[in-house]
Amino acid sequence: MTPNEPGSDEGASPLPSFGPEPAAPLAVRPGPLLFSVLVVATCGLVYELISATMASYLLGDSVTQWSLIIGIYLSAMGLGSWLSSFVERQLHRRFVQIQLIVALVGGFSAPAAFLGFAYLDSVRPLLFAILVIVGTMVGLEIPWLMRIMEGGQTLKVLVARVLAFDYIGSLLASLLFPLVLLPHLGLVRTSLLFGLFNATVALWSMHAFRSQIAGLATLRLQAIAVTASLVVAFVAGPWLEAFGEAKLYDFPIIYSRKTPYQRLTITRFRSDLRLYIDGNLQFSSTDEHRYHEALVHPAMALATALPTDRGLTALVLGGGDGLALRELLIYEDLERIDLVDLDPVITDLFAEHPALRALNREAFDDSRVIVHNADAMEWLVERRRRGETPFDLIVVDLPDPNNFSLGKLYTRSFYQLVRSQLHPSGFGVVQATSPYLAPRSFWCVVKTLDASGLHPLPYHAHVPSFGDWGFVLVSPRAFEAPTAIAAPRPLAFLTDAYLPTLFEFPADQAPANVEINRLNDQRLVHYYESDVANPLIR
Repeated sequence: MTPNEPGSDEGASPLPSFGPEPAAPLAVRPGPLLFSVLVVATCGLVYELISATMASYLLGDSVTQWSLIIGIYLSAMGLGSWLSSFVERQLHRRFVQIQLIVALVGGFSAPAAFLGFAYLDSVRPLLFAILVIVGTMVGLEIPWLMRIMEGGQTLKVLVARVLAFDYIGSLLASLLFPLVLLPHLGLVRTSLLFGLFNATVALWSMHAFRSQIAGLATLRLQAIAVTASLVVAFVAGPWLEAFGEAKLYDFPIIYSRKTPYQRLTITRFRSDLRLYIDGNLQFSSTDEHRYHEALVHPAMALATALPTDRGLTALVLGGGDGLALRELLIYEDLERIDLVDLDPVITDLFAEHPALRALNREAFDDSRVIVHNADAMEWLVERRRRGETPFDLIVVDLPDPNNFSLGKLYTRSFYQLVRSQLHPSGFGVVQATSPYLAPRSFWCVVKTLDASGLHPLPYHAHVPSFGDWGFVLVSPRAFEAPTAIAAPRPLAFLTDAYLPTLFEFPADQAPANVEINRLNDQRLVHYYESDVANPLIR
């Protein structure tokens, strides 16, 4: 048959093909490919965890942020999986490109969020854009990888193996992130490290599929550029984190550390030391004496009047900075003070750092002080179970209820535990946010204390760093407000003449119509979030 005869293929122009590329026998052993599934799955979940953690740190209300992040990320993955069906050709090349996009966007997600929070009016659009891009790309990865592998095994075996390694990767991420990565590397270096893992998968894939990838030289240059940028950023990770964090604060940072529980930051300008927890100001050394004198001394005025033939005992919940301890320790009637703070890093810091020891007057060195690093609620439950002797005074000096982990320490359940550990004739005091800037939050605390069987007596004091700040005296029995300070020496802020004015509220700070804060709904966290987002809106 000659080339021009009918039926001859010789010399004929090839017909265009519009269908999918036929499945080729798998040129790479399935083991390395399944390992790449494991790496890809681990990286994908780590990026999701980083986004959720960043959202909680920067935007507060952890339950809401985590729910939004999970929902958006899974939806983006679904979108990516759906889009994967429209790509028929060059799967190997596109898989490598997807790895590089995920490495770049996911790897730089934490540094971008830090800097975005410092420079943008709102970091939410940036955070959600990163999440959608990474989620969509991750959604594309697994279907494409399965199609690349389908030439070497049956469908049921392929699906079972790929999904098994996908889920194992998710387990690894969920264990490594809170236990190893976050405490030891921090958010910035963790995201960059896993960006490098994605880039490594891209480099390996280029080598493994080199015979099936067109334009390999260009792709290799792109991979080298992405990998190099991630390596440089990882080495400079501490500087990047410090630079981003410094933009969040007005004064130079002298200490910053991410503990398993919170991020501690201390700034200093001249003699002004300021402590921030997760970006929220806890005190300024220029006026913290107003807060801590108002917190401690009205309650001590009542407690020292108790008829007793023994020394008084006190419990401080929170207050890991030792500043409430400093005020309590001037009373010789106190023979023992137990302090319960979740984070050992903060209690050790304020017990060891010279400038901070000077601020709390070396309170942790006093033999009357016993420190317990434990969850306050669990510690109270265990103490009640053991039936130990109740305290004469309880000082609840906890951070504001800006998330549900803290909100549980303002619930009726928690206050009932506090009541169980308070002597029937004893007294307590609770810091209760601002009655002016966060009125619903303040009166919710008051109402919840009342519902817990603790007769609340609200009062307030002006602290320049915070504005008008609220407190609540409590006792298992009804009582009258103190009329004189019992401190053995003059105080810097409170006097006998000024004390009665703390218990007077102007008309624009009248009690708000609020619900009590229960453990199952935590209305207080919602009140607080709304109050902070809309200050002075009643």
